[in-house]
Amino acid sequence: MLITVPLVMTLDVVSATVALVLELMLAPFAGLSWREFWARTWLLWVLAPLTGLTIALYGRTAGAVYFDWFAITVSDGSLYLALATTLRVLAIALPSVVLFASVDPTDLADGLAQILKLPARFVLGALAGLRMVGLFIDDWRSLELARRARGVADRGRLRRFFGMAFALLVLSIRRGAKLATAMEARGFGSDIPRTWARTSTFGAREWALMFAGLAIAVIAVTAAVLTGAWNFILGPE
Repeated sequence: MLITVPLVMTLDVVSATVALVLELMLAPFAGLSWREFWARTWLLWVLAPLTGLTIALYGRTAGAVYFDWFAITVSDGSLYLALATTLRVLAIALPSVVLFASVDPTDLADGLAQILKLPARFVLGALAGLRMVGLFIDDWRSLELARRARGVADRGRLRRFFGMAFALLVLSIRRGAKLATAMEARGFGSDIPRTWARTSTFGAREWALMFAGLAIAVIAVTAAVLTGAWNFILGPE
């Protein structure tokens, strides 16, 4: 949030670039190897330029026009907005992906309940659901093997995909209903104050992480203001 809020208030190249460079410099300290880093973030590096491409084709027209056809207009203004949008998407999304990649779901639930004081019923339900997400891949493979064994998966790839997606949805709903019943039977929905096996604390390391995020935001905003690139999104045209 400390990084995101200042960056969504402006749409310029300088602040997004500075924030992205600082984040990449801190990435090695996130507990991921470079191979894991690229494996978890490659989709982000692919989708962000596609967002910029849309802005380049249909963004606000300003300055020299390089291409104009029907509703598509490529100009200096649209290209600048496309570059700024691409960099901003990367600067905002990258910290979330990298930081959550090494977070244990149980530790996250402990922190939400003990530090943020969220309702235990909500936290435990979210934790159970989050742990079930990892089963989707196994379920998809099992469904695929079962359909092949029945001879209904040899043709019609698109039709097969939607059929398996619907089957996976039904399976997930049934599993969720059984899980909710089992948790309720074991007292997870009780209003009695719960005890926790592990104590969640908010100490020096957490404050240091928040300070790093705040520093990135301050440096990025200061650089944009000093260079005259600051472009408040709610300001005058």
